[in-house]
Amino acid sequence: MRVTWGEEHLWRITSLTRNDGGMKPAEDLRRLLLSYRISQAIHVAAVLGLSDRLADGPQSATELARSTGSHARSLYRLLRALATVGVYEELDGERFRNTPLSEALRPDAPASIAGHAAFIGRPYHWQIWSALLHSVRTGENAFLHVHGQTAWEYRQQHPDEGAIFDHAMTTQSRLTAAAVLDAYDYGRFTTVVDVAGGRGAFLAAVLGRWPHLRGVLFDQPHVVADASDLLRGAGVLDRCQVVAGDFFESVPGGADAYVLKHIIHDWRDDEAIAILRACHACIDGTATLQLIERVMPAAGEKGSVDASFSDLNMLVGPGGQERTEAEHATLLAAGGFQLVKVVPTATDESVIEAVPV
Repeated sequence: MRVTWGEEHLWRITSLTRNDGGMKPAEDLRRLLLSYRISQAIHVAAVLGLSDRLADGPQSATELARSTGSHARSLYRLLRALATVGVYEELDGERFRNTPLSEALRPDAPASIAGHAAFIGRPYHWQIWSALLHSVRTGENAFLHVHGQTAWEYRQQHPDEGAIFDHAMTTQSRLTAAAVLDAYDYGRFTTVVDVAGGRGAFLAAVLGRWPHLRGVLFDQPHVVADASDLLRGAGVLDRCQVVAGDFFESVPGGADAYVLKHIIHDWRDDEAIAILRACHACIDGTATLQLIERVMPAAGEKGSVDASFSDLNMLVGPGGQERTEAEHATLLAAGGFQLVKVVPTATDESVIEAVPV
């Protein structure tokens, strides 16, 4: 049976992370080793907005170069390379068109990763990965080692980079929301506080799914400054309060559900416990806390590629880590909570439900 171009290229991509006997191990390893080139090429395509420019049909590399202010021959070489892994398709006359993969680089795509692709290739982010060896040898945070300050301090002092990062997290929140809301019932609550919820993409999805809910978006002042625009665009601003603050000090009270999505994994154990204790001090005894995190397998059990490399990203980036269920339970207990259950989703992320004790 003839395979489509999509099936063929997806096979090529997945072959980078498996060894089914059809390729020599050294060649498999070489492809893994050089895969950084693919991520950087996708980053450039996202920054140039190539997928958006191809939304109405094929264009030549020369036409795309003219509209993006790029060097025509170099842009052709970029597109040609990306076409070999299924991101764009090359046609006659050095023309290209979108594929299902490149459609995901459009900002308005239902499952867009454009924001994350625009962030992932930023020089300051790549520099910390070059210091992974330092982190492995010393246990120290690579970001602090390379830049002399934490990731949060750096982005506060470089607002342009902070905006790119915030947009990436908004993109990620929308992808996460789809899986979480299919697996976990927020409809049993009345008010949901999204602690460190960024610009509100996840909370907007929750309120959109359950029209009776009210929400509180809580994050640092510079993060939530433009959140009202996103919430208004989602049609939920009238049911949502935006509050600025510091989760090391306190969180808004009076709700029956508190969400910390991709928060605890950013921090060392002592810092994570401090956040949980600040939450505990403000949460009513009948409320429920949800941590949305990847749950690492116990030692000796097989884990996912995404979770394991996210754990390394925590090592070199913010300085935290992904944790096992037992490690989450220990943190929660130290913060004043009892783990109730872990609800898996269709992704490698889970909802870890806890109650104050």
